[in-house]
Amino acid sequence: MLGDKAGTLTLKETSKPIASGKYGLPAMETHNVGSGKLVGHDVMGRATFTAAMRPDGSWLGECHAGLIACAEGVATFICNGVGNMTEAGGVSFKGGASFETTSEALSELNGKYYMFTYESDAEGNAEWNLYPCK
Repeated sequence: MLGDKAGTLTLKETSKPIASGKYGLPAMETHNVGSGKLVGHDVMGRATFTAAMRPDGSWLGECHAGLIACAEGVATFICNGVGNMTEAGGVSFKGGASFETTSEALSELNGKYYMFTYESDAEGNAEWNLYPCK
């Protein structure tokens, strides 16, 4: 069961192909940066993630280096998800994320798992929505 939305970040992404080594299919490395609101705070976010195409045409992605910052502190996150290319040339991913912080302001992020939706268009404009699992 999902709780109320914890936040939304609006991001700009840039991607480049990388060697996948799996099934002879493509892989991508994507960097994104942006801002939004998370657990009631104005935040900036930055992440690098990779995604590899699977034999069925879907993509398996993971992020080992995510950062959320607000005036009161910082949090790091990791996440993974599965997605597909959209007809309009963007991507649509669903997955999960976990956060870690020592910031009192962002401490609500600790100890929970968040489900997410990530949608981008062909120009690299993306939106990341997060919902805590209950």
